[in-house]
Order: sequence, then C-alpha cells, then structure tokens
Amino acid sequence: MIPLLASTNSVVQFFLQGGFFMFTLVVCSVVSLAVILWRGFALRRETVMPSRISQGVEELQPSDDTEAVVKLARLVRGDESSLGRVVQTGLQNLQWPKMENIEAVQTRARHEIVRLEAGLVVLEVVVGIAPLLGLLGAVSGLVTVFANLGASATVSDPRGIAKGISEALSTTIVGLAIAIPSLIAYSYFSKKIETMAAEMESLIAELLAKCYYQKQRRTTARGGNVVTAEIDQIL
Repeated sequence: MIPLLASTNSVVQFFLQGGFFMFTLVVCSVVSLAVILWRGFALRRETVMPSRISQGVEELQPSDDTEAVVKLARLVRGDESSLGRVVQTGLQNLQWPKMENIEAVQTRARHEIVRLEAGLVVLEVVVGIAPLLGLLGAVSGLVTVFANLGASATVSDPRGIAKGISEALSTTIVGLAIAIPSLIAYSYFSKKIETMAAEMESLIAELLAKCYYQKQRRTTARGGNVVTAEIDQIL
C-alpha cells in the first residue's frame, strides 16, 4: 500500500509541477480520449455498413423479379446506418432518370461522409496544439528557472538547476504523449472512413445498375411503374 501511495503522489506531483500548461494538456487528453472512444464506437463496420444490407445488394441480380427490389426496400426502411440511408435514397428515386438519381445518391453520400468524419477535426487540433502547449510550458518553466538563478548571484547548486529544468520539460513529455496516440487514432479513423466510403460507392453503383436494368426490362415488357410505386409506399 505504501509503495502505491508513493507512486500516486509522485504522479500527482509530476502533473502539479507543470502548472497552468499541464492543466490545459490534461484537458486535451480527456477530450482526445472521449473523441477516440466516441468515434471508435460510431465507426464500427456493422454500424456504418450492416452486413445484411451489403449482402442484400450483392445478392440482387438484374434478372430477379420485382419482389427482390421490394424486399431490399423493406430491409433498409428506417435503417439508421450510412449505407442504409444511401440505399434508401437510391431506391426512393428510381422513378427519376438514372443520372439525376446518381446525383441525389452522391449528395446523400457526401452528407453521410461528413457525419462519419464528425469529431476527427478535434483530434486534428489536439495533434497540433498538444506539442505546442508542451513546448510553451517548457519554455515558461525555463524562464522561471533562469530568472530565479539570475536573481541571486550566490545560487550555484547544479542539482537544483537540473531539477528545475527537468520540471520545466515535463509539459513537453506530456504534450508529445498526448499528440502521438491522437495522431495514430486520427490516421486510423480517416483511413477507415475512406475505405468504407469506397466500398459504399461500389455497392451503390452496383445497386443502381441492377435496378435500372430491371426497370428497363420491365418497361420493355409491360411498361409499368408498379415497383417504384410500391417502393415509395414502403419507404
């Protein structure tokens, strides 16, 4: 118990000696950790691209009957995932010309990407300011150390000077310790969003190609808009 208390006190002392700048770095670390946990939970693959929807799109065939498209519309109805909302947009606008539907889907997809990237700018800011705050704290501490040294001509204890410099550099250590994992998380999340966005783009292009082929085939065969009307009722 005593060694534990001693180590706890040393950690507390380490942070207290950093002063105001150490407090700001602690705030940065809390914010960064909160954003990492939030984005890590929100960017799970099953949350963004549920396997049941992606499989439904992949299993849909151009030669399928109208019930297959209606079944997919029922599957995505009310779904809150990014892929589900983009698929809903594409299915709702099947009565539009293909190019107009593609533009609508692209607009919705850009909106979903913005939603997925929410919070990453905070990590980017933390990566930039944490080392700077640590450096500013170190410089401020060194100024104090040398000011005290210059205030008294009799001060000549090298151990005291070394201790003061080490305390001043503590904020630099903490700043780098915060920036490094924040940078790793930012890079990981950015790459993950980019990968999922490319996969969603491929799935939606595949979906629209199949749906418009079916629409053309139905129009040639019996000239009706029964499927699009039924999808509108579902969605």
